[in-house]
Amino acid sequence: MRMPESAMPAVFHTHAPRMLLAGLLVLLGCVQLARLELAQLREAFEVDARISHRLLSQRAVQLDAVLATLALLQPTADPTSHEAAAQRLPSVYPQILGVQRRTPGESWPSAALQAAEERSHQTHQPVLANPELGADRARFQLVLAAQPASYALLIDVHAAVPWSDWSMPVDTSPVRVTLEHAGQAFVVQPGRVGNSGWRFEFRKHLASDSQPFEVVAQRQVGWAELPWGAMLLWTLAVLAALLGWSAWQRQRDARLRAEALLQVGQVTRLNSLGVLAAGMAHELNQPLTAILANTQAAKRLLQDGPDELASAQGAMDQAVAQARRAAEVVARLRRSVEQPNPSERLQPLDLAQAVRAALQLLEPECQRHQVAFTLRAPQPVWVVAERVAVEQIVHNLVTNALQALAQVPVPQRQLRLVVEAAQEHGVLRVQDTGPGIAPEVLPHVFAPFFSTREGGLGLGLSLCETLANDMGGQLQAHAHAPRGAEFVLQLPLAPAPGVAP
Repeated sequence: MRMPESAMPAVFHTHAPRMLLAGLLVLLGCVQLARLELAQLREAFEVDARISHRLLSQRAVQLDAVLATLALLQPTADPTSHEAAAQRLPSVYPQILGVQRRTPGESWPSAALQAAEERSHQTHQPVLANPELGADRARFQLVLAAQPASYALLIDVHAAVPWSDWSMPVDTSPVRVTLEHAGQAFVVQPGRVGNSGWRFEFRKHLASDSQPFEVVAQRQVGWAELPWGAMLLWTLAVLAALLGWSAWQRQRDARLRAEALLQVGQVTRLNSLGVLAAGMAHELNQPLTAILANTQAAKRLLQDGPDELASAQGAMDQAVAQARRAAEVVARLRRSVEQPNPSERLQPLDLAQAVRAALQLLEPECQRHQVAFTLRAPQPVWVVAERVAVEQIVHNLVTNALQALAQVPVPQRQLRLVVEAAQEHGVLRVQDTGPGIAPEVLPHVFAPFFSTREGGLGLGLSLCETLANDMGGQLQAHAHAPRGAEFVLQLPLAPAPGVAP
C-alpha cells in the first residue's frame, strides 16, 4: 500500500532527515578518511623527494670538489705525471667518463668548452658545458679555468646517481624523478603518472651552482589507492548507528503512543462508563421500589398487632435483600465509575496539531486496514477546547471510519481530514469512502446505545457529541457524495498566540 505524502508524516518526515543525516555523515567521514590518506601519501612523497634531491645534490657537490682538487693539485714540474693521475679518475669515480686538460697555447676541441672556460674565469667556479639529457644518452661536462692548466670532466648522469643510497625501489616506486635543464630531461626513476586522480609535485634545483639541474619529482595517486576498506567500515558503522538510533526511537515512539492511547482509553472508559451509569439507573429503581413497598407493608403489619409480627419480619427480610442488591449495584458502579476531575481546562490549542497527534496514534491501525488518509490543514486554526477531549473525538471518528472502510475493497478505501476556519468556528471534517449511513439511520447516530455494528455498544458517537457540546461546540453527521459519510466538528475559535483578542 502506498499512502500520500501528507498521510504519513511520521514515516517520511522522520525517516528522510535520518537518511539525509546518515548520508551526510558517510560522505563527510569518507572525505575525511580520503584526505587523511592523501595527506599521508603526500608526506611520504615529499620525504622521498627531498631525500632524492639531497643525494643528487651531494653527488653534484662531490663532482665540484673533485674538479677543484684536480686543478689545485696540478704540479708545475712534471705535468705528464699529473695528467696520468687524472686519467685514473674514472676508475675511482665511475660517473667520470673522461678528463680533458688544456695547457697554455692549446685550444679546446669545441667552442662550447672554450666559452665555458671563459665563464669560469669570470665566476671562478666550475661551469656546465654540452649538457645532453636524453633517454639513450645522458651526459654533460664541467669546465674549471685554472693555472697553469684548465680541466674539463665528462660526467655520465646515470652513473652519477647514488643508487646504493637511493631511498625508493626504482622499478616499482610510483614516484617519477627526473633531472631537467633547458627543456631537456633525464628520467632517473620512471614511476607511474596518469591523467586521473591527485598529483603531487616537487621541484628544486641541485645545491650546486655549476650544475643548474632541477630535480622534479611527481606522484600520481589514483582512485584505487584511496582507503576504500576504511571508508566501507565507516559507512557500516554509520548505518549501524542509524539502525540503532532508529530502533531506539521506534521503541520510544511506541512507548509514547502506548501511553497516549492509554490516556485516551482511560478518558474513553471514564466517559463511556458515565454514560453507561445513566443507562443503568433503572437497575436501581427496581430494588429501591421493592424496599419502599416492603418497608411500608411491614409498617402496616406492625400497626395491626403482634399477630402479624412474623409477616412483618418477612417483609423486612425482603427489604433487606433488596437493599443489599441495591448496595451491590452501587458498589459495582463506584468501582467502575469515578467522577472525572479534569486537570486541563478549556484553553487555546491548534486544532490541526491536535488532529495530527491523534492520527499519529492511529497510524498502525491505518496501515493494518490498508487505508490511505490525507490531512489538509493549510494554516493553524486556534480553537478553545480541551486537548484530550479533541483527541478523543478524532480517535473515535477515525476509528469508526476505519471500521466502515473495512467493508469496501482496498483500492476504494480513502479517508480525508480537513481543518479550516469558518466564521466563528474552527472546523474539522472527517470524510470517508465507506458504505455511508442510511438516511433512516442518520437521525439516530448520536443516540446512546444505538449502533448498526454487531457487538457495538452505541456509546462512541454519543460520547463525542457530549464532549463537543461540553466545549461549546457541536458534532454533525452527513452523507458524503458520491459515497461514504462525513462528520463535522465545530469548536469556538480562539485568538492565535501573540494576537490580542
